[in-house]
Amino acid sequence: MDLLDILFGNKNDKIKDFLTRGAIIIDVRTKNEYEQGAIPGSKNIPLQIINGKINEIKKYNKPVITCCASGMRSGSAASILKAKGIEAINGGGWTNLSKKINS
Repeated sequence: MDLLDILFGNKNDKIKDFLTRGAIIIDVRTKNEYEQGAIPGSKNIPLQIINGKINEIKKYNKPVITCCASGMRSGSAASILKAKGIEAINGGGWTNLSKKINS
C-alpha cells in the first residue's frame, strides 16, 4: 500500500464498494464518443448538460461512478455531483474503469 492509498483510500476499493451498493455509471463524454464504445449499462450524460440533469440523477437514489475518455471530464462531473449532494466518485477513463469492473 502506498502513501496515497493510506491517505486517500484505494480508488479500486471505493469503486467496488460503490458497485456493491448498486452504483450507476455515468459516462460524461459526448454522444458521438459514447456511441463509439462504452461500458454496457452506463448512462450517457455529457458533462456540458450534467447540471440540468441533477434532479434526474438524484431520482436514481444510488451512488454514481463517473467516467469519460481520460478522467478529466469525469473528475469535473463527480465534483459537480458531490456539490449537489450526490455520492459520486471519479472512475476515470471508461476503458480502464471497464477493466476494473470486470476484474
